[in-house]
Amino acid sequence: HKRTAAGQHLIVNGRPVRDKLLVGAVKGAYADAIPSGRHPMLALYLRLDPNRVDVNVHPAKVEVRFREEGVVRGLIVGGLRHALAEAGCLPDTSLGAGALGALGSGAARAGGLSEGVGPQYRAPYQAPARPSPGAAQSWRRWAAPYAPGEPEQEALIESASAAGADGPPAPEETALPLGAARAQLHENYIIAQTERGVVIVDQHAAHERLVYERLKTSLREKIAGDGAPAQELLIPEVVALEPIVAERLLSAAPALSKLGLILEAFGGDAVCVRATPAALGKPDPAALLKDVAEALEDLELGAESPEEAVLSRLDKVAASMACHGSVRSGRRLTLQEMNALLRDMEATPHSGQCNHGRPTFVSLSLSDLEKLFGRS
Repeated sequence: HKRTAAGQHLIVNGRPVRDKLLVGAVKGAYADAIPSGRHPMLALYLRLDPNRVDVNVHPAKVEVRFREEGVVRGLIVGGLRHALAEAGCLPDTSLGAGALGALGSGAARAGGLSEGVGPQYRAPYQAPARPSPGAAQSWRRWAAPYAPGEPEQEALIESASAAGADGPPAPEETALPLGAARAQLHENYIIAQTERGVVIVDQHAAHERLVYERLKTSLREKIAGDGAPAQELLIPEVVALEPIVAERLLSAAPALSKLGLILEAFGGDAVCVRATPAALGKPDPAALLKDVAEALEDLELGAESPEEAVLSRLDKVAASMACHGSVRSGRRLTLQEMNALLRDMEATPHSGQCNHGRPTFVSLSLSDLEKLFGRS
């Protein structure tokens, strides 16, 4: 993804176009898969009956008008979301190189090496500083062979075993996409071993996505059934609007009621809000209507349906709830809990990114690690 939409190539029946409906559909499909303010890079080829699209809208023919805008947008959003979900748990491909560069520069600074110095460089010999008596004694405790029956050393060994995995992981575990958990660092980062390298997982960001996807699924199941739960207002709120805006909202009232937003006419320039979606808690009815009305205006320009407008708002609430209901940073996890999180990530769409589009894990190959130590 980029800061601008320059990486998007939209082609209708072989003709490159810049169409608001297509741009809006792409934006909607990637809404919670990339960070806010970023634009996905893609090439989208759309083929359809020439009688269903007007290419003479713009003198340069860079804009088009579809006869069935809602159908076209729905197919594009659905197709892209399906493709993203089918891709499974994928990392941001730019992160590995970035992590490798950060680790490499950190290693160079730690070793007193300047940038550009190759592995053949040998630093002048410096006599090591004499360790303090306390440090030497502590090191001898770890370095000396374990002697059963010595409580002090036994406690140290037990502590070391509790901090990481005991023995090498089974081959069937490392063969999994996210591998086998081996350790937890700073009570937030899970280190996993795979067949070809290492995976570092942000436990809070990863679990946040898992909870979010479950909440979204539950919400859509309720909407597909009897509709989303509505929360009736103790005192219905009348919102004054421009006549054209009120007309837009009331014409979409049947669809909006399925989502828990129940509206009634109240004069020529006002709308009465009788209930709001229960999942929104206690929203400001006037602000909610403003958002939905703007989405309806975009719909006339081929952007977003009223159902999608409310669904996107409900998804934002679900994302906020998921953040508060997920595994927090600073919580120590057992090896079983870490592996369970990895397996859930592998089975959950979009788990490579958190609800805000940030990465949940970084993958480093063995060749990446070997580069850090000049072994390749």
